Amino acid sequence: MCLIVLAWRPGHAQPLLVAANRDEFYARPSQPLAEWPEAPGVFAGRDVQAGGTWLGVGPNGRFAAITNIRNLSLPQGARSRGELPLAFLGGELNTADFLQHLKAQSSNYSGFNLLLGDSQQLWHFNSQEQRATALAEGVHGVSNADLNTPWPKLLRTKHALQRELPAPHPQRLLSLLADPTQAADTELPQTGIGLTSERLLSSAFIASPAYGTRASTVLIVNADGSRQLLERSFGVNGAYLGEVALSC
Repeated sequence: MCLIVLAWRPGHAQPLLVAANRDEFYARPSQPLAEWPEAPGVFAGRDVQAGGTWLGVGPNGRFAAITNIRNLSLPQGARSRGELPLAFLGGELNTADFLQHLKAQSSNYSGFNLLLGDSQQLWHFNSQEQRATALAEGVHGVSNADLNTPWPKLLRTKHALQRELPAPHPQRLLSLLADPTQAADTELPQTGIGLTSERLLSSAFIASPAYGTRASTVLIVNADGSRQLLERSFGVNGAYLGEVALSC
């Protein structure tokens, strides 16, 4: 994932709302949101190339999602970051034990932000800082820097989510992920990838001939534990490929 905004509202009728875009090269094969036959109760998209996922839900109210950290000075890990959400969703370790294990293993992966939790708690882990943080109630977001780093697209999308909180609807949450607005050059982060790439990656929804938003996913968790998932898939230059809706 390259953009995740969420509202964490313990005690609310809808304690967790998530809207997220996965950005990736179109040539990297993937499969859309579905229940994994080899992991009953896990609902997620699948990275066919490496076997992991970018966002999903699992048994006992589990939720996990990941973004990469865009920092060219960080060492490259030998393992795929997509293993991490899947390991939590389909595993038996509680959140605290999983985070403790993660700290010891995170050097095996290129830089990442991991969001994970259940109906009682929600955590963010930054591998660059080796820091785990319990999220306070409110609207949060992460792109390819740290949690709530004020990149223009993250600020715009968080504000858009805030406006939807009184009556969130899956289709409206998907719409806020479709914003193609690029940031002004003076607002762009400096991550070492060059001005042209910074411009391309500065919009919530990215479209180009080779790289772009592959999936937009919305998750609504209800107080009774039921969950709604809605995902749109996209191809080259942002072409619409289909939509999946699941309740679990």
